[in-house]
Amino acid sequence: MAPMTSSTPAPSPLDPEIAARLKRSADGLVPAIAQQYDTGEVLMLGWMDDEALHRTLTTGRCTYWSRSRQEYWVKGDTSGHFQWVKSVALDCDADTVLVKVDQVGAACHTGARTCFDADVLLKDGAGSGVPATDQ
Repeated sequence: MAPMTSSTPAPSPLDPEIAARLKRSADGLVPAIAQQYDTGEVLMLGWMDDEALHRTLTTGRCTYWSRSRQEYWVKGDTSGHFQWVKSVALDCDADTVLVKVDQVGAACHTGARTCFDADVLLKDGAGSGVPATDQ
């Protein structure tokens, strides 16, 4: 099942109460942030439609929608770098999913632990021009 592209949602086994709350992009997707459950380390960002979220909630493994390949993929099926789901939450606007996982191996397709290690634009707020305390 491909993500929704029209204004009429395709039937999904996702709990209707959850489906009704989701705020999806025009192509029927929500961003899904994968975070290491015990350290808080942000691992990666993927995309989910209703079916991918349903699979993630019911299988205990992260399932994403690949926008480039136009197919579902389960993290670890080809790489062996699994994401075992510990919890799943929606943000306050219901437009982003946070999946806390136990990551086995690299989360990034480049082989890095996370997708956010290689290109740090600012470290520890140095030079940001932002006050260190809230006003």
